[in-house]
Amino acid sequence: MESTRTSHLAPRALPIHVTAAALVDAAGRVLVTRRPAHKHQGGLWEFPGGKLEADETVEAALARELHEELGVTPRACRPLIRIRHDYPDRSVLLEVWRVGAWDGEPHGREGQPLDWRLPEAMDPAEFPAADVPIITALRLPDACLVTPEPGADHDAFLARLEAALARGVRLVQLRARTLDQAALAALYRRAHALTAPRGVPLLLNAAPELARALDADGVHLSGAELARTDARPLPPGWRGRARWVGASCHDAAQLARAAAIGADFALLGPVQPTASHPGQPALGWDAFARLAGAARIPIYGIGGLSAADRDTAWAHGAQGIAAIRGLWEADGAS
Repeated sequence: MESTRTSHLAPRALPIHVTAAALVDAAGRVLVTRRPAHKHQGGLWEFPGGKLEADETVEAALARELHEELGVTPRACRPLIRIRHDYPDRSVLLEVWRVGAWDGEPHGREGQPLDWRLPEAMDPAEFPAADVPIITALRLPDACLVTPEPGADHDAFLARLEAALARGVRLVQLRARTLDQAALAALYRRAHALTAPRGVPLLLNAAPELARALDADGVHLSGAELARTDARPLPPGWRGRARWVGASCHDAAQLARAAAIGADFALLGPVQPTASHPGQPALGWDAFARLAGAARIPIYGIGGLSAADRDTAWAHGAQGIAAIRGLWEADGAS
């Protein structure tokens, strides 16, 4: 009976393939444009772009749309995020590129209002729902340090953390499974005293209850914690201080669950074999790209990676790379 009822439903049409650009100026501001009131999602702000034409590459469509809408030609750009979103009346597949340099002065060639906004000041309620992960991707850095176990000498551990911050690390996950809650809380407070003045979010890899008790910058959910979590464990904090929620994932089901609970991003891997998980099968970049391309939140690649892998990660749909040794060691060894 069930198959009889559903067999007459029309299948959802293929998503509308769209390319969009995040033009980022020297001050870190991003150009946004307002949609005409009569169009789908009219009146909301968006990132400039448009539909791909038949047999057109994403890069060609991006250049064409930026010329038609803004009168500029991109010179330096890279993939930022690929997102599919299903509205009640249509589906869209957004391929968004970060454009850091261009020729020409952006202006609304179609009469559309323009504005330059810092990602932290963007209100997701003013954008189409499909654009919310783009805002998240713009707010996140391209690398996430996962700390190694701290060992017995916490002073030495914190000195290494300070050195990593001095090298430019902009997002840190404190992971210390060998510590009890009291010791982990004490170490978090000391580490936060180093990260906070630099504006670097420090996420706690632990139970969400401890993260809330510490008023942490965010929480990172292990696979086990993700399975136990039914709703976002921290408020998003879009304005003012951000409260990040990350999750460790290994497959499509975990990525879907991370998105469903409202996680901001996920770490997906291992991409390559790692010394910390000997014998665990690696995804490889092709499988990573398939999983990241179907995800609905920004994805970092993790497992045997270092800063030298950023370009490869971007080319395969990643926000960037996450690493322990690859970002903890001064020489970037993975």
